[in-house]
Amino acid sequence: MSDESTAAESVTDESAKSERSRSITLGDVEVIRVVEWQGAFIPARGIVPDSAPETWQDNADWLAPDHWQPESDAAVVALQTWVLRSGGRTVLVDTGVGNGRERPGSPRFHHWQGDFLGPLAQAGIRPEDVDVVVNTHIHGDHVGWNTVDSDGRWVPTFPNATYLIPEADDFHFGPRNAYGRGLREDDRLIYEDSIAPVHQAGQAVLWEGAHRIDENLLLESAPGHTPGSSVLRLASGGDRAVFVGDLLHSPVQILRPDCNSCFCMDAGQAVASRRRILERAAAERELVVPAHFGGAGAVEVRREGPDFTLGRWPFADLA
Repeated sequence: MSDESTAAESVTDESAKSERSRSITLGDVEVIRVVEWQGAFIPARGIVPDSAPETWQDNADWLAPDHWQPESDAAVVALQTWVLRSGGRTVLVDTGVGNGRERPGSPRFHHWQGDFLGPLAQAGIRPEDVDVVVNTHIHGDHVGWNTVDSDGRWVPTFPNATYLIPEADDFHFGPRNAYGRGLREDDRLIYEDSIAPVHQAGQAVLWEGAHRIDENLLLESAPGHTPGSSVLRLASGGDRAVFVGDLLHSPVQILRPDCNSCFCMDAGQAVASRRRILERAAAERELVVPAHFGGAGAVEVRREGPDFTLGRWPFADLA
């Protein structure tokens, strides 16, 4: 997600503030959800432009209030990080917006001041404890806490971590491709404050195609949202999950997988990746874990004839 709209004022979910982290165990892997922010974002069909009004209205009984506010027609989203404790290591999946960033093209995130390290600490995770950082793609709300300001200089937040960054995104958004061909000033700023310092510290590892983290965790390319968009598959014991980044912004896209978000760069590739990942998730009973779902955050996906439907929300069971 990369906010380029000023529509719809932020409405923070107060219940989310009081319970910023919850965990479940999948096989031998502990999965902890750390929420940076949750609330109303932009209009529903602003974030998923091709979705029909009736899709939202016909599913209002479960979309509201966690994913949609019918009275304002605002989509509800979360900024969150998924923390995995796997094989004796701590892995972060995406790092949110970050504080004090210059984001003139994204008014909502411009000079953002939020609390992320606090909830992370409440979950028992110090920056020096993190072994691996996964950036599913290079958008400002997925790489922001890669770095922190140290005496006017951006330095890696997690000093002992390896940062796994998709090669295709590093090329597209970095200096080799003139920072996204210079189409958005924010792309250069994001790269310079959140990606370049990681390279300079020698902590960045670029990968393409697939990259195995350990026996439980495998990164795979799923392009379309960005050139290097990726998913992280978890397989441990009999449990399966797939962390899909921005492949999905709303549960409506599970019901209507041909509907892209307004932020997808290659519409055809994004649809193909979404359908492929959802097909496999339904077939292999993988828990689908998007970056921005509000409410319980992660959901089981099932086949219903030629379509998909939603199953259980495991994190809701912790309420």
